Amino acid sequence: MSTAENHPTSEYQIEDTAGLLAPFDGTVGVAAAALEHLDTLPPGAAMLVVKRGPTIGLRFVLQQPVTTAGRHPRSDIYLDDITVSRLHAEFHCDDGEYRIIDTNSLNGTYLNRQPVDSAKLANGDEIQIGNFRLLFFSSAATS
Repeated sequence: MSTAENHPTSEYQIEDTAGLLAPFDGTVGVAAAALEHLDTLPPGAAMLVVKRGPTIGLRFVLQQPVTTAGRHPRSDIYLDDITVSRLHAEFHCDDGEYRIIDTNSLNGTYLNRQPVDSAKLANGDEIQIGNFRLLFFSSAATS
């Protein structure tokens, strides 16, 4: 079997309109790669970066008052894995402060490896939703 057969290319392409979906270079840590793009975020916005899971390195920009995360295809952050509830968690932004809220998911939501129902987020926090681990980064809010 050839190398090409062992490593098929992805048939899906994601258009990078905001400059935030640069290809992930496995030689650079996930956090370091995310920090390179942090200054491209609008003031008050935040970013989640997949640290562990099938889509490692993928970035999600949070810039709405409420962002949903779950296995349902209509979730703002679609995490396609059986360990993720259909509507697993929500990210709330109020005056530049971000919170994660578990929406009674079956497997729970974890912040820095501790189970949470609701918690304030800070730069570098690790969020676990099912088998996915995401890093949270926020740009500085402007007054």
